[in-house]
Amino acid sequence: ILQLIQRFYDVNEGEILIDGRNLKELSPHSIRSQISIVQQSPVIFTMSVKDNIRFGKPHGHREEVINAATVSNAHNFIVKLREGYKTMINQISLSGGQKQRICIARAVLMNAPVMLLDEATAALDTESERLVQNSITKIKDEKKLTSIIVAHRLATVKNATRILVIDKGRIVEEGTHEDLLSQSGVYANLIHNQLL
Repeated sequence: ILQLIQRFYDVNEGEILIDGRNLKELSPHSIRSQISIVQQSPVIFTMSVKDNIRFGKPHGHREEVINAATVSNAHNFIVKLREGYKTMINQISLSGGQKQRICIARAVLMNAPVMLLDEATAALDTESERLVQNSITKIKDEKKLTSIIVAHRLATVKNATRILVIDKGRIVEEGTHEDLLSQSGVYANLIHNQLL
């Protein structure tokens, strides 16, 4: 689904609409310039923390970088690094939660109207997951953006406006967390199993 939204593939049947426009009418470059993505496995480049955050917007100003890091709950750990935002990092320099928060800061700085989160908290410990979820909620509230979250950990989608439950490639349930719990269907069973 996320690859279809980014037009890595086009649908064979039906259509995908954004603001009422068929994606096939828009160039892939145009679509992708309006999307930021946070993947399950965070990608950190061998460069400074600041440049990692600015990777999608290389000319982002210092204040914008700090704001994006603050929104993503990364600022507090960044300022404790040896050289703060100037600290050189690579893929093995930081914990999984720290890397993920840097990637979220990168997405925030891009300020795209659509954010795709692909299992963004799957590999994190409980505390890191909580911080990342708080970041995502803060971003959605502050930026008023559309976020599409793919997750197996249901705590990640609990506060979503609309949840689609997909089973074997088909949407089998749709609604809010409370709606789906009251249906005692697939979602309710998943919640029950994850809490045991």
